[in-house]
Amino acid sequence: MAAGSTKLRRKLFILDARVLAALDGLARERGVTVNELADDALRAYLKKHARPVTLRDALTQSARIIAANDPGRGRRKT
Repeated sequence: MAAGSTKLRRKLFILDARVLAALDGLARERGVTVNELADDALRAYLKKHARPVTLRDALTQSARIIAANDPGRGRRKT
């Protein structure tokens, strides 16, 4: 969730026992919860597929669609 946001929703996932055990071990090693690991993984997955997580991300992404000032876009240097 966004920083300062307290609105949480709950969703259940069915995981294989071996996967859950591996996640639990990793969470203990890093000193975080399995929920925090899942949150980080899902954010990374959304970023990989160019899906915004927050409103700010969505606005930034929509503004970047027509980025006239980006180098390498538009006219080519020859």
